[in-house]
Amino acid sequence: MGFGGKEGSHLASFLLGAALPTALLFFLASDRLGQGLSSISVSWAGSNGTRQQPAAGPLSQAGRDQEVVGFEGLAELLPRVAMEDRTVILTLANEAWAQPGSLLDIYRESFRNGEDTAHFLDHVLVVAVDAGGFERCKAVHPHCYHLEVNKSTNLSSASMFRTKEFVELVWLKLSFQQRILELGYNFLFMDADIIMFRNPFLHISVYADMSLSTDYYRDTFAPLNNELNTGLYYMKSTNRSIEMIRYWRAARERFPDGSEQDVFNKIKHELVGKIQGRIEGLDTAYFSGFCEFHDDLNRVCTMHANCCIGLANKVLDLKDKAADWRNYTALTTEERRKGGFNKWTPPARCWKTIGWNV
Repeated sequence: MGFGGKEGSHLASFLLGAALPTALLFFLASDRLGQGLSSISVSWAGSNGTRQQPAAGPLSQAGRDQEVVGFEGLAELLPRVAMEDRTVILTLANEAWAQPGSLLDIYRESFRNGEDTAHFLDHVLVVAVDAGGFERCKAVHPHCYHLEVNKSTNLSSASMFRTKEFVELVWLKLSFQQRILELGYNFLFMDADIIMFRNPFLHISVYADMSLSTDYYRDTFAPLNNELNTGLYYMKSTNRSIEMIRYWRAARERFPDGSEQDVFNKIKHELVGKIQGRIEGLDTAYFSGFCEFHDDLNRVCTMHANCCIGLANKVLDLKDKAADWRNYTALTTEERRKGGFNKWTPPARCWKTIGWNV
């Protein structure tokens, strides 16, 4: 049906006026530096429950000069692991964490027992940091990568957290993740002492360059005021996110004794002010941990064994949470709605290690 004259002119003006705010919104939400409306980034839910995201645009010459080199075989492995939207899920494992019944088994089993999360297991890349962890990974998981570290460094211990070797490892992890971003892949990193219950991507902002878990979620209006935890974080592959991770790595020179998490919390405001990074702190109602969790199993997506010392304590208390989840999922929908089982078993062993009472 055609329109002409004054009536058509009014209609055209109306449609144009309605379209401009929408176009402006998408323009402002574009996650590409130096690009305009011709390359607006739009996200939508994919068939696997993740958000479809285009990869980063071509890097400038200066950007290419700063690319991470090394990590042989990674570029060939990522296409086999990634989801449709070029997202991979990453975790680290050593020989102790990969032993039968230890963290890696609990981690993988949680994907199978979660609500519509089993398919994500096919997109997990286990990054083994020693030969024993790599061999065990290959025995139980389809996608394993052996991260080569200094041969004189012992990373096989069950209690390497906060050791000098651990600090070196987490900084090497950042180089590895930078290379993933440079290759055009997004990633969700989840420590091996995290278990999954529901699709976490549904509660991660499509507009953030980086979304991180928090130990305590106190300030909803100023998320950077929360203490951010790099045990779980999502980064999408954009020119800005690559620049953020470069800046983060370079900041180690200013804080040489800090872990990557310590340094990130010191520079997070710089990442926003200098690079215009969009950083989101994740609510513990969905991304819980032993530091702070909520007795609401109807919302929780992940549980992190933070605020805990000792591998054995983490394993036993995470197994309790997995058992709680199985009891919860055995209820009918009506029983869940009424709160028939809606309370976690306190992580008593872990809390005891940091002086907390049950």
